[in-house]
Amino acid sequence: MQSLSLAQARRIALAAQGFTDKRHVLPTMRTFQRTLNRTGVLQVDSVNVLQRAHFMPLYSRMGPYDVDLLRRAAEGRPRRVIEYWAHVQAFMPVELWPVMRFRMAHYADREFKWWQGIDASLKERVLKEVGSRGPVTARDLEHVNGDAQVEKKHWGWNWSEARKALDILYMTGEIAIAGRNSQFEVRYDLPERVLPPDVLAAPALTEDEAVLELVRRAARSHGVASANCLADYFRIKVAPARTAAEELVSAGELERVTVEGWRRPAYLHRDARLPRRIDARALLSPFDPVVWERARTEALFDFYYRIEIYTPAAKRVHGYYVLPFLLGDRIVARVDIKADRPMRALLVQGAYAEPGAPPETAAALAAELRQLAGWLGLDDVVVAPRGDLAAELTGAVG
Repeated sequence: MQSLSLAQARRIALAAQGFTDKRHVLPTMRTFQRTLNRTGVLQVDSVNVLQRAHFMPLYSRMGPYDVDLLRRAAEGRPRRVIEYWAHVQAFMPVELWPVMRFRMAHYADREFKWWQGIDASLKERVLKEVGSRGPVTARDLEHVNGDAQVEKKHWGWNWSEARKALDILYMTGEIAIAGRNSQFEVRYDLPERVLPPDVLAAPALTEDEAVLELVRRAARSHGVASANCLADYFRIKVAPARTAAEELVSAGELERVTVEGWRRPAYLHRDARLPRRIDARALLSPFDPVVWERARTEALFDFYYRIEIYTPAAKRVHGYYVLPFLLGDRIVARVDIKADRPMRALLVQGAYAEPGAPPETAAALAAELRQLAGWLGLDDVVVAPRGDLAAELTGAVG
């Protein structure tokens, strides 16, 4: 069994995620497609403190790009991506729709278990409205159940009954997401008006076939991974993910390997590259595939990371929206940043170096922050005096 050092595993993982791809001065749809092929999915999140989550992994790999590329891929023709519960809510390639039918079937079997008390006939009325009026938002359909006023019983899930019915229909694949409006509200429509005909006509896979395909894609995006890593990428259970990985070993697509310091055996994709070095310089969103599985992040980078958005301010260690900073093949710092759009400034509310961060960390981070500010249409970078890297970063930015 081949044995990999931790440094080799890091380089393989980063290469698989696209951090050795050449950046284009003006990224095109071809650049976008190449990057999507690396990441496999783009997690969607509504937090807009800096930039919405699905835009950031593309920026981290491609550099400054026109965000309209993603809108065109998601809403134009030919449609390249669609939102579904892939990792969690995420953009995924349209060809994964038939693969996800096993998941849709699972949700159909328990459709009213996560939204208790929904009138079964309401689902049919909502589906009929979507068919006659789509694409529509949940607000457009509140009249279907007379939801003139939504009760504010919960701080984050104050959904109308029509919105809950839409959620059931979406999870079971009876409707699809056609896009989002300027307020980031989902616009729903019938799948036949959203997806390409050949995708809709593709036969559904069995659950075992679907899991095999998802593990295959996860392995390609990881380069090297444990069964737990493979399972997490598309949120499937570990046991079937391990079974699928062993099947791919038998087929010659994966190879069992050991990785220095890892307690679990790992799988290496046959197309994985081991570059001699990684020259990355990137800020990573909390929802970037490189860091979204925290145990993998610790195992690869010796980097303990938790998102603190939902932590009370007094208990936060590093800040509200903290991004790891990747330099070369190591995560060398983290920064709590915010786009202050009225002031046209990128605010660095905290800057922290990791143990062993190289001397060039502050200068490299300053350059990345200036580039990020330019991409976001901001004029300045302002560093607050918080964190052990703040003073040096202030000088480097200035």
